Amino acid sequence: MKKVLIANRGEIAVRVIRACAEAGYVSVAVYADQDADAMHVRLADEAVGLGGATAAETYLSIEAVLRAAVTSGADAVHPGYGFLSESAEFARAVEDAGLTWIGPAPDSIDALGDKMTARRIAQRVNAPLAAGTDEPLAGPADAVAFAEQHGLPIAIKAAFGGGGRGLKVVRDLADVAEAFDAATREAVVAFGRGECFVERFLESPRHIEVQVLGDGRGAITVVGDRDCSMQRRNQKLIEEAPAPGLTVEQRTQIHDAARRICAEVAYRSAGTVEFLLAADGTISFLEVNTRLQVEHPVTEEVTGVDLVAEQFRIAEGHGPSFTETPVPQGHAFEFRINAEDPGRGFLPSPGLVESLRIPGGPGVRWDSGIEAGDTVQPAFDSMIAKLIVHASDRDAALVRARRALRELSVEGPATVIPFDRLAVDQPEFATATFAVHTQWIESTLLPRLEPQVRPAPIEDASLQRFAVEIDGRRVMLGVPSALLRGFAAGSVTADAVATVDPAALRASVPGSLVRWLVDDGATVAEGDAVAVLDAMKMETQVAAHRAGTLVHGAAVGAMVAADAEIGRIG
Repeated sequence: MKKVLIANRGEIAVRVIRACAEAGYVSVAVYADQDADAMHVRLADEAVGLGGATAAETYLSIEAVLRAAVTSGADAVHPGYGFLSESAEFARAVEDAGLTWIGPAPDSIDALGDKMTARRIAQRVNAPLAAGTDEPLAGPADAVAFAEQHGLPIAIKAAFGGGGRGLKVVRDLADVAEAFDAATREAVVAFGRGECFVERFLESPRHIEVQVLGDGRGAITVVGDRDCSMQRRNQKLIEEAPAPGLTVEQRTQIHDAARRICAEVAYRSAGTVEFLLAADGTISFLEVNTRLQVEHPVTEEVTGVDLVAEQFRIAEGHGPSFTETPVPQGHAFEFRINAEDPGRGFLPSPGLVESLRIPGGPGVRWDSGIEAGDTVQPAFDSMIAKLIVHASDRDAALVRARRALRELSVEGPATVIPFDRLAVDQPEFATATFAVHTQWIESTLLPRLEPQVRPAPIEDASLQRFAVEIDGRRVMLGVPSALLRGFAAGSVTADAVATVDPAALRASVPGSLVRWLVDDGATVAEGDAVAVLDAMKMETQVAAHRAGTLVHGAAVGAMVAADAEIGRIG
């Protein structure tokens, strides 16, 4: 390998670009229109535009990414996490193009990325498992039948999902059918496939995961374990390594199960095997993520292992640089610094990062794809950065985390920083008893968080493309739409007078209108859920701001800005 194209954006693209620089590879960034001046584009040795503004047109387009690889002369592709990272079709297309795929073999992605096939593999190697279906559900009636047979609560999961998208936990039989439909919609939007399965949901479980490296020939090295129980909407916010409070037997059981599952498919590259640990000690296999995880830095900090460098080494045809599980040195936390407002139920809050003060000092690491002056884009993930702290033990790491969080300041979008500062002082999280679980944030902390100021609307970052001739060659020139509007307006300016329209139903977040929950012309009560928006990979309901007759003002599929009028209630 000599030139690596990173098929991703943001923080993970920056992480891989830096690893390329240290390993002696030339790095190639790709970008959507609104990312033309993003940090990962500025840091890479080369950059190629993907020609679009949506995920489907750019980072999820196999054709566009491969075209960029050919254009740049890259001989390898690193997928990062999210987007196409767990697409066997993409992995095969990369290899069929004669490029090196820095990740698992496509057959392994197929086997483990399909959660039902992964369950069957886990059963075959005697991994611990909760009751669940082994085939995709034909429809909501199948989900209802499972709940009636096995009881509630249940978890409906996208078979090809991840990151909490396409996952619905249901505790009332009357809600099962609608939850199935919602999980299917989210899965189609996020992953392009809507198959779902169902399993018993363990109440108040911890989320434990095992980091592995495979050589592709059947040898699996367990690097360590993590706890990722601090979640909201089934998406992680705070992770730590090693997982606290496990008995020797529990740790041995999950390490051995992870090793057996991955060895069964001769796993190659970095991967993560996830488990749930119930309050009664029950352990159940959850899924395998066939990629690098967002939270991989906490394992790196306590083991001294560079997981991206290990991925490079394995892709070059070598095995991992070690075979025995490292003894953890100290303790590490990772805080995902997302542009979300915890006081509004973690609503996405994209916007311009006006200023940014980054903490430093011993044991503090800052992984980011955003700098001051950059914009957190509404079309993509809400992550601004990851704050990682490492110290000699868990108590010392918590002290360091509190200090680093006090130093950290982000102005512009609302962020989860107030939540982080509150969380690290809670006895359930901060003491040795470690009483948190995957629903603890919503049940305990969420009611205590105040809403933050909404950020200013985001300026249109799309590009208008024109064919121009330069030195006798026809090239496409991309010009920011906002710049063209400025030229058209000349020096004429006007002050708009803001008026408040009491009938206007406004979008609570920027995103796409997934569907209307209430028919056009129907009568609604104040507080009724009337529409669903997809914002930053999450579905968010829009509630009626008053009682009256609803008139639809936006079509399903339309992109809307925060506070944009999508309908009227008269």
